[in-house]
Amino acid sequence: MEMTEASKQTTTHEHVQNQEPDQILSPRRLLQLKQKKWWVGVALCMFLVLLGDCLVILLLNFFYIQDRRGDYNKDQQYKGTWMQALIQNAAFPILIPIFFIFPSPKPNQETNNTRFISLRLILLYFSLGVLVAGHSKLYALGKLYSNYGFFLLISASQLIFTLIFTAIINRFKFTRWIIISILLTLVSYSFGSPQFAGEPSVREYIYTIQAWLTFSASVAFALTLCLAQVGFEKLLVKTKRYGNKKVFRMVLEMQICVSFVASLVCLVGLLVSGEYKELKGDSKRFKKGETYYVLSLVGLALSWQVWAVGLVGLVFYVSGVFSNIVHMCASPLMALIVVLAFDFMDDEFSWHRIGALIGIVFALGFYFYTLQRKNKKKMVELNQSENIVEV
Repeated sequence: MEMTEASKQTTTHEHVQNQEPDQILSPRRLLQLKQKKWWVGVALCMFLVLLGDCLVILLLNFFYIQDRRGDYNKDQQYKGTWMQALIQNAAFPILIPIFFIFPSPKPNQETNNTRFISLRLILLYFSLGVLVAGHSKLYALGKLYSNYGFFLLISASQLIFTLIFTAIINRFKFTRWIIISILLTLVSYSFGSPQFAGEPSVREYIYTIQAWLTFSASVAFALTLCLAQVGFEKLLVKTKRYGNKKVFRMVLEMQICVSFVASLVCLVGLLVSGEYKELKGDSKRFKKGETYYVLSLVGLALSWQVWAVGLVGLVFYVSGVFSNIVHMCASPLMALIVVLAFDFMDDEFSWHRIGALIGIVFALGFYFYTLQRKNKKKMVELNQSENIVEV
């Protein structure tokens, strides 16, 4: 009998020691810890988006300067767009080892209809992959059909479409601070655009075709962000693989699967269009040589993945609206880096770009204020519920 009591005490002691950290912490402390982790995740994803945007514009300018696009005739000017679209998605294998490094919570065995959820998830990944391939191809065409400033003005409509789709699909609620942030973002994006070495000469501008291409790409991009948010909120969280919890591993899973589908679509387009036949000639025309040609493409592919992971991560942590705002707020930073790195004729960081740089600080500040108020509201609600229980 004494041995039984002792064994019970030992078992109880071991059970207390083996408790999960979430069970040991008080609800208030647990919420504070979750909010700190959440802010760290948001900050990391913002850094990835801004870093990816700046690296992409630097490498694209380097690529087209060395590729001597300005010396091409009209027929040669627009070749290689399937290749550029493929480069945007092809580096996803580097995320696979990172995916397995991140911890995953224990699966929830009580989840029902997992087969139905998995089928919907596969359809979602396939749809997102086709959309990503589509807007990658259309954006690549749009950049080469007109000057980059005009391209950015039309592509600013992606934020408008994101607002519309998010309000309808995700039932997003807009506050006055978010609306002010959106307006400042649009103004800063329009006035802070960088130069782009891949644009054709004035006589080759085709505004009608370019407008429709960029317009369609903006719709596809906005729809991608909204559907990704639906996937996180309605499907991935409900699968038993993650125990009904939101973990960063979901971001990597979505990015890997979507990029895989998009890469297949772009690869088919590259083969069917016959653009693959021009790759050898493109590498030989590269001023720095074939080695730098390959390195520039590899650098672009890695930069696009850095950008994409950060973008999808912001959708995961906050929303598609905030993700798009951060992406568009990178425009003045990109302009500053291009001015510092390249010596374009008549290009300088003028007063309107300085104003745009200040504008993005306020745009992000207003959105951060909204997020902070939301976190404080959760803490107040928790305190009120604890007081009610104590009474």
